Amino acid sequence: MSVKYICRHCLTFMGEINNGAISEYQLGFHFLTPEERRDIISYNVDGDVTVKVVCDYCREALDANPELSLVVSPLQ
Repeated sequence: MSVKYICRHCLTFMGEINNGAISEYQLGFHFLTPEERRDIISYNVDGDVTVKVVCDYCREALDANPELSLVVSPLQ
C-alpha cells in the first residue's frame, strides 16, 4: 500500500509512504470523524491511498487571508 500526501489547495505532492505493513491506526486516521475521513482520505482502485492535507505555503496564505478559506481552491 502506498500513501500519498497532496495539498488540498494547490495539489502539490508533499510525500509518500510505501509500506504495505503500515496501518491506518499508525497513520492516525482513527482520530478522524467519518466526515473528515471522507473529505481527507481517498482510496484508489489500485489499493493506494491519497491524503489531502495543507502545505506550508497554502497554510501561510490562509492564515494571512482568512477570507480565502471561503473559496474551494484559492490558489489555483
